[in-house]
Amino acid sequence: MEPSTNGQTEQRVTVPSSSEVVQRQRCNYMHVQLEEQVQPQLSTKELILQKSKEVCKCTPKTLMNFLFKLFPVLKWLPRYRIKEQLPGDVISGIIVGIVTIPQSIAYALLANQAPIYGIYTNFFCCIIYFFFATSHHNCVGSFGVLCLMIGESVNKQLKIAGYVNNDGTTAISLENSTLAANGTIICDKNCYAIMVATSLTFLVGLYQILLGVFQLGFIAVYLSEPLLSGFVTGSSLTILTSQVKYLFGLSIPRHEGAGSLILTWIDVFRYIEKTNICDLVTSLVALAVIIPVKEINDKFKSKMKIPFPVELLVIIVATLVSHYFDFYKKYNSSICGTIPTGFQVPKVPNWSLFPSLASDAVPIAIIGFAMTVSLAEIFAKKHGYSVRANQEMIAIGLCNLIPSFFYSFASCAALAKTLLKESTGAHTQLTGLVTSLVLLLVLLAIAPLFYSLQNCILAVITITNLRGALRKFADTPNMWRISKIDTVVWWVSMLASSLITTEIGLLVAVCFSMLCVIFRTQRPRATLLAKVSDTEIYEDQFTYKELRNIPNVKIFRFDSSLYYANKGYFKSMLYKKSGVNPAQVAMMQQKAKKLQEAAAAASPESRFFPRFNLIKTSSRPQNPLKLSIPQLDMHSLIIDCGAMQFIDTVGLGVLKETRHDYEEIGIHVLLANCSPSVRHLLKDGGYCSKGNSDLEQLVFHSVHDAVQFAEGKYLQQKKEIEMINVAFSFNPNQAIADDLGTRTRL
Repeated sequence: MEPSTNGQTEQRVTVPSSSEVVQRQRCNYMHVQLEEQVQPQLSTKELILQKSKEVCKCTPKTLMNFLFKLFPVLKWLPRYRIKEQLPGDVISGIIVGIVTIPQSIAYALLANQAPIYGIYTNFFCCIIYFFFATSHHNCVGSFGVLCLMIGESVNKQLKIAGYVNNDGTTAISLENSTLAANGTIICDKNCYAIMVATSLTFLVGLYQILLGVFQLGFIAVYLSEPLLSGFVTGSSLTILTSQVKYLFGLSIPRHEGAGSLILTWIDVFRYIEKTNICDLVTSLVALAVIIPVKEINDKFKSKMKIPFPVELLVIIVATLVSHYFDFYKKYNSSICGTIPTGFQVPKVPNWSLFPSLASDAVPIAIIGFAMTVSLAEIFAKKHGYSVRANQEMIAIGLCNLIPSFFYSFASCAALAKTLLKESTGAHTQLTGLVTSLVLLLVLLAIAPLFYSLQNCILAVITITNLRGALRKFADTPNMWRISKIDTVVWWVSMLASSLITTEIGLLVAVCFSMLCVIFRTQRPRATLLAKVSDTEIYEDQFTYKELRNIPNVKIFRFDSSLYYANKGYFKSMLYKKSGVNPAQVAMMQQKAKKLQEAAAAASPESRFFPRFNLIKTSSRPQNPLKLSIPQLDMHSLIIDCGAMQFIDTVGLGVLKETRHDYEEIGIHVLLANCSPSVRHLLKDGGYCSKGNSDLEQLVFHSVHDAVQFAEGKYLQQKKEIEMINVAFSFNPNQAIADDLGTRTRL
């Protein structure tokens, strides 16, 4: 209070500056505390009993829910809108059925089977998928990659049984079913081939159903899109190579194992002089007709609701020409031969073949359900409905298990036919029933008319359907710009599946893809963060401009979980980015301390040197040896754990060691953005020796909270050091001299 000129008392108010306000806020920082929800603690026995009661509870409602889950058709069929959905489903089913006819015959040849079995496969699987599928747009049936894998397995078993020589020629030629001297039934090559295929298909379906029942659909996540794309492209090269001999009408041995693609091309050029001119001319004419029309269909598919069925037209014309000009007898052209009508008596798969086919069925089952589930999810997202991955696995498993009793081989959802089905107005799986009716017409009446159809036409149809997969080569430059690692995975998958074998190639691709994931987590991006001006946002200071560094505080971010495989990389990048290796600094400090002690002992005037040398202060060594005491430009290190999904025990040990090493040289280590699971691990793992109260002072919910705490802590310690320096700067001799001088003057 001061008197004013007018006699009144005037009160002077002192307004603190902005820097003082900020410092006061930092010193008065309050740590955010959250109370955790109480989770019920159940023992393992109680948890098992609870789950068992839920599963074993049998009520009418539970039974209805089970039926609706197992048969999704019961859910959508009662709500079927006949006027809106039926026309599109019928038209789409007829179109898909027409396209499926030539593909069924062609892919049966690829699977080393008689043409009729390809029609059986597509007929039965469409009906079964109608009842069990949650996808409205998937179109299941024979798929080129699966047919190739089936054909390789069948050919291997034919060689083991002695039906095929090493040069690819038939070793045993018998009628379809004859009796040996001991009364056992002996099949010919075609009979034994379908026996192997049905046994293999039974195992594939069994594997897929078990995966669905035990909720193991997560296995599909290990088959990434680049991996599957590369695998399909590599398999397409193998399919193309296997069909080239039919284009030229050559009779060359079928190679198996690693390098079969190269050996097949060598044989093609070796026997090129034996080309059947009739087959070659027919193939060229068919290619000249099919490819342009397919390109037109693709280019104008938005305007053409119904694509032109060029494949069916080519088959009809080629069959008529081959029949009336008698290509088989005059030019020795290879033809389909007799295709029976009707259905055969169901037959149980050969159980004795299961041990030798068990391993071959694994990759076929994985590829089959991966393609089915991925396509189902893509089209479900596009049309705004949901699918259940495990139910889709059960559905495709039943599409393989049940038809294996009816002379069918493995099937799955096919991309080309699914796109055709969706583009032609399909709404539900009712299109599958319409497609089966079209195939039924072929089975009952039309099949024998394909007797004179040349195999080269089927090869042309198979090759032209590979255009989409082979075009992926043109996408690799763009893929390289987006992700180099995904591009390498694609190339490894493609080369492994084409140059080795499809099964081993798939295994190599999966292993390589997982190694890439491990490599990404072993050597993730590590950087320092800086503050965006006038905000509480912190970003990568090496990526963005105009960011403000926090004085004497380093914020380190590690973009991966911390576990045993990347612990060394974490520490090395932390030392590199922060510029402080605590082990080296501690060693230098120890040397400096020893030299200080020696200098202090030799000097008549000893002085106390405070240990707090965390920042570049003005504490200069008062010794004649001109010591180099390591001065650090940081007092706090903040580790942003926002990208750490988990920390294992080794990672916890690394954090403990890091905190101990930095605090030994006077640098506080704070953690920020820790997830609840990481916080629980830090608490239970003894990250803080003083319990939960100390943990709250070292682990923060955000980087900004940690920065505020670090600056407030530093200001508090700085004041304490200033007080210590003032106290120890008091010189008693100088005080006595000053006092004597004062008395003398008085």
